[in-house]
Amino acid sequence: MTDRANSYEMFIGYRKRLRNHERKDLSALGMIALSAGIAGALDIAATAGIMKVQGVSIVRLLQFIASGIFGSSAFNGGKRIAGIGLFLHFLIALVVAAIYYAASGSSSFALARPVLFGVLYGIGVHLVMSRIVVPLSRAPRREFSLKAFLTQLVIHVFCVGLPISVVQNYFSR
Repeated sequence: MTDRANSYEMFIGYRKRLRNHERKDLSALGMIALSAGIAGALDIAATAGIMKVQGVSIVRLLQFIASGIFGSSAFNGGKRIAGIGLFLHFLIALVVAAIYYAASGSSSFALARPVLFGVLYGIGVHLVMSRIVVPLSRAPRREFSLKAFLTQLVIHVFCVGLPISVVQNYFSR
């Protein structure tokens, strides 16, 4: 057997062990934290990339997130407030992942169709965040932009809803 074939067999064996044993060992809290971490990182990376193209720095983006609590004064807070914004972003991701876990735990539909449920959940998260949470926060009001709304909708579907659903589904089976 060649080294390449041997390496392949080792990889397949590892995948089977992971699939059949080790992934079951992740606790509910671990599953929520992992899915939140992945979704939070993908969401902030996608949004930061789009904002960078528009000439907005990551610090300014994170200050906007913090402005939900601190209002317009967050934009004068520098990197410290940006750090708080990053913390808040991942805290929101954790809450969103926990809600998904609680909602999908009693639904065989969610386990049977994680992609569909993830897309629907991403749409729901976007609507709640953009139409309820941000307007009720202290963040400065912005004029509605269909382009921004649709861009964030796509990000919430592919970077929040789907990763949370797929990760939690993977570790639930």
